[in-house]
Amino acid sequence: MDFSYSAKVEQMRAHLQAFFDRHITPNEARVEEEIAANRRAGNPWVPIQLFEELKAEARAQGLWNLFLPHSDRAPEGLSNLEYAPLCEIMGRTGWAAEIFNCSAPDTGNMEVLERYGSEAQKDQWLEPLLEGKIRSAFLMTEPAVASSDATNIECSIDRDGDDYVINGLKWFSSGAGDPRCKIYIVMGKTDPDEHKHRQQSMILVPAHTPGIEIVRPVSVFGYDGAPHGHMEIRLTNVRVPASNILLGEGRGFEIAQGRLGPGRIHHCMRTIGVAERALEALCQRISSRIAFGRRISEFSIWHERVADARCMIEQARLLTLKAADMMDKVGNKAARGEIAMIKVVAPNMALQVLDWAIQAHGGAGVSGDFFLAHAYAGVRTLRLADGPDEVHRGTIARLELARHAVLAKPIE
Repeated sequence: MDFSYSAKVEQMRAHLQAFFDRHITPNEARVEEEIAANRRAGNPWVPIQLFEELKAEARAQGLWNLFLPHSDRAPEGLSNLEYAPLCEIMGRTGWAAEIFNCSAPDTGNMEVLERYGSEAQKDQWLEPLLEGKIRSAFLMTEPAVASSDATNIECSIDRDGDDYVINGLKWFSSGAGDPRCKIYIVMGKTDPDEHKHRQQSMILVPAHTPGIEIVRPVSVFGYDGAPHGHMEIRLTNVRVPASNILLGEGRGFEIAQGRLGPGRIHHCMRTIGVAERALEALCQRISSRIAFGRRISEFSIWHERVADARCMIEQARLLTLKAADMMDKVGNKAARGEIAMIKVVAPNMALQVLDWAIQAHGGAGVSGDFFLAHAYAGVRTLRLADGPDEVHRGTIARLELARHAVLAKPIE
């Protein structure tokens, strides 16, 4: 296995880092201030004007749609292995990926449209998403059922002549708070009597279709996520053309599996960046503070934590790269074990590094004065998003048991 970066990727890393140092990091405080000002004015769901300016600059520099490999519509897309170190840089600031049109849930939705959409669906929705003109949301999770098991989904998608009629309640619909969100991909049941993995379908629903009600933003550890947001959405007799179905009835579970593989590893790539930044903050803090007559960095417990953090980050990065390499070479299905492993490992690793960084900052670590508390909330969510740890551990265990399968003796 050779995970060394090609000359092309090294050049792009330097290019992206320079863009980051010039345009992203210096504007973090400005973005927070603008969101706070919009909230005080009574409407936090206002797009950040600076983002549009930076997007234009990123696109002009060729730092655009890097996540989507093997696409004629996005020829700038990289392989998963090539994209990994670039996505890691983007992960250092929560909103940075949007500047390069590489943020969730748009990336996953563009993957779905590219892989499973008709040419007409691609023309109508994929093209404006690739151009960054609109945004999107993915409506899968439901509050009334354990959505970690997608077969539990209750939202109904019923055929009525040339239309489908949709009824259901969704939540954690990330991105639906943004006024630029124009299209939802909705997962629901078209035939509850079919085999459990053929009951579900996915359908395209324009965001302003009659019958859609945004009930509320769902907060995450008290953060509303504005102007992106994680919304609770009620769909009541929402009617869309039958041509809006993706791939055909009963293919929703199949599409979900195809969508979530890249989405999971993109989260993990960004999480490595979060952990790197947290470790930097930890080291800077303990090197600059005096306690009991000594620099905090002189206490051996912090030597242990810094060393452990570095080991954990490197281990997680290598597993991320292995999973990305396998996705490129053998496909998402064959790489499902590695995807499941990194989806467990990366968030848990980053949470531990963030926790140590928060501890190093004392009371300031849990305040809003540093990025740590907000980052912790976001990373903790990833232990649930795109499948909880328990589901991924179940996948890993089943694959491992299958490798070592033996016939047990009958119980007497």
